[in-house]
Amino acid sequence: MRQYWRILLPTPPYSELTYELPEWFPALQPGCRVLVSVRRSLRVGVAVGKEEEQPGFTTKPILWVLDKAPILDAPYLELVRELACRQMSDAGAILHQLLPAGLRSSDFVFAIDGAEFPSRLRPQAVARMTDSEVRRLLALWENGSMRLHLNPAREAEETVVRLMADPPWPVRPNAVQQLALLEYLLENGQTTRQRLNKELGSKVGPALRRLTTLGLVCTGRQEVGDDLVDQACVPAADAPVNSPEQNQALERLSKALRSDCAETALLHGVTGSGKTHVYLSLAEQCLASGRSVLLLAPEVALACGLFRAVQQRFPGKRCLLYHGYQSPGSRRDAFLSVASGEPTLVVGTRSALFLPIREPGLIVVDEEHDESFKQEERLAYQAKEIAWFRAKQAHGLLVLGSATPDVKSYYAASQGHLPLIPMTHRVGGGTPPDIRLVSIAGMKNADNPLAPETVEALRETVSNGGQAIVMLNRRGYAPLMYCLDCEEVIRCPHCQVAMTFHKSRERLVCHYCGTAYPYPMLCMKCGGGKFLPMGEGTERLEESLAKALPEGVGILRMDRDTTRRQERMEEILSAFSREEAQVLVGTQMLSKGHHFPNVTLVVVVDGDLGLNLPDYRSAERTYQLLLQVAGRAGRSTLPGRVLVQTRNPGHPFWQHVLGADYSTFYQREIEQRERFSYPPFVRLGLIRMSIPACDAEGEELPEDPKLLMKAGDALQGAARRCGVKALGPAPAPLAMLRGRRRYNCLLKAGQWPDIRSVFAAFSSWNPDPANIRMRLDLDPVNML
Repeated sequence: MRQYWRILLPTPPYSELTYELPEWFPALQPGCRVLVSVRRSLRVGVAVGKEEEQPGFTTKPILWVLDKAPILDAPYLELVRELACRQMSDAGAILHQLLPAGLRSSDFVFAIDGAEFPSRLRPQAVARMTDSEVRRLLALWENGSMRLHLNPAREAEETVVRLMADPPWPVRPNAVQQLALLEYLLENGQTTRQRLNKELGSKVGPALRRLTTLGLVCTGRQEVGDDLVDQACVPAADAPVNSPEQNQALERLSKALRSDCAETALLHGVTGSGKTHVYLSLAEQCLASGRSVLLLAPEVALACGLFRAVQQRFPGKRCLLYHGYQSPGSRRDAFLSVASGEPTLVVGTRSALFLPIREPGLIVVDEEHDESFKQEERLAYQAKEIAWFRAKQAHGLLVLGSATPDVKSYYAASQGHLPLIPMTHRVGGGTPPDIRLVSIAGMKNADNPLAPETVEALRETVSNGGQAIVMLNRRGYAPLMYCLDCEEVIRCPHCQVAMTFHKSRERLVCHYCGTAYPYPMLCMKCGGGKFLPMGEGTERLEESLAKALPEGVGILRMDRDTTRRQERMEEILSAFSREEAQVLVGTQMLSKGHHFPNVTLVVVVDGDLGLNLPDYRSAERTYQLLLQVAGRAGRSTLPGRVLVQTRNPGHPFWQHVLGADYSTFYQREIEQRERFSYPPFVRLGLIRMSIPACDAEGEELPEDPKLLMKAGDALQGAARRCGVKALGPAPAPLAMLRGRRRYNCLLKAGQWPDIRSVFAAFSSWNPDPANIRMRLDLDPVNML
């Protein structure tokens, strides 16, 4: 009897097509990859289900079944369709984002043992074979004499290229191609040779070879992450005996883990309360029951540290680290390894959610408040929502952990939608640090951004043998470069925002589009060459600290500029943990999860930074950041203190910070949101619309008021029909980006489908889709 199967294509046109399974192939299962013909090309597709025979239609045959067992199970395929519905996209386009490139590419070869066939067969050769030849080939496949390999040329293209040295680099100024390659790796991190060829051109080879000889870059299969785990900053070791709060938390969560019902719980534990120990204890119980575990961290450094803790706790167990810094080959191997169905403990960043873990019994989202769990580029998704969906599918337990929970998560717990498990004391009896404000009202000297009281506290700390963390959430040397001749600030021509001066890189850089200019330079407006750096970033702060502190005090800096190479981040953390330096200065990446027992002082240089951004979550973000970084102080028997510099010490917001009382902050914040109709009281959507600011010749195009009026009418009409409140289109706070003018349309509704309906109607109005881009961001975390 003929069998017909629906095949989902994870490559254009992303369709779901029907093919016939030849009778000589063994039984096909949903979730297996197959080789099929689409027009005149060969594609890899995924079998999603059987189809009834459709009389009158001619179907093409499935050319080969590539997997002997499914790599995707039914819940995973359901997840793909759910995401497609949410994103108003084709399921094939979603699958394209989730499958590693090597698993959706038809650029492979069959390796064959024996003399009857060539030792290497391309898919095209198999497609041309007779039925008799295919049957004989299938016998080799069944007994293991035929295997699937990625095309050797493709493997070479996937060779990883990594930066091995920080700027400034010993390269001649006229070595343009070499500098372009170094800057690209610095800005984007490790990448593949294939990606470099695409971005910088196929002539990048000589520059790559020269830089490899100089030791500035390296190429190969070595993985970032696998070689860093031993250096990772491990979370605090817990006391030999569980604290009473840990026991209470484990008792409640273990009961939920043993039940056959899906459950989500919020673990609200102050910094240092031992949440990691609770996670690992639950993981141990879950693995013992024969089910898999997924532990998520917001950043790679934290994931590496958590993975090290996992290895120490579970020696010999099947554990896996997964994150975006790994090579395509490594991610492909991990995907296939997890697909085997064997119980596994996976530690990773948000993308690990899309590994085909079979029936995960426990999913933990640590630092659940962190914005890194929301992806906005390419496939937009909120990791916590995906984690909830996967736990619900598997009747598993989802634990959201944080010292400063997302206001929406805490509201759900307060309304009884999920249990709230508090842990209010530090393990070992340590006390929270003392937090004080330091007024810097009137201080304008960028060469001395620290108040005298702050400098004195730093000197006292280092003289007593303690360590200090100094945070300024702004990288670079100076955020503004002011021309003394024309009295204008240097701005990015593509984004119209001030360019930041990076002294070590000798560059002016746009932090939004990456445009960079060598410095020294001439002013693009007047041709002058006299500039004044204005404001301060972490690079300049490091310089100021070196002058303010006694000679010989070791200072390390950790921000995006010093940690472009992932291994450099681990080197910095490890060196500070070993007390090779007494002061660690950096951006918000200092605030999360790190455990340094000797840190007794934390300084926040500009506490007001971010508090007044045009975003309904600005107060929440600032509170979370300050309380998280404050939690790095006093994590052992030594008392800790925190100094927060502010230009407005009378602002009522500071009372919540000084008391370090989340509940009072939450109460004020939730009242404000209810009053002004913001989440969790409404569903929020943001339509981001952009139009070109320049023509093909680079000439600036005037703004078109009539177009914006028509867009507004179309938006309001669609909103009225769907019962949705709509605002805009209005210029975005970041009004231009990468040469495009940007407009925001804010949507408020009671249900997500209403927002999607408005977006669908508004998109259908678009008179020029080639130039007018529209994108819907559900539950936006970035309003800029």
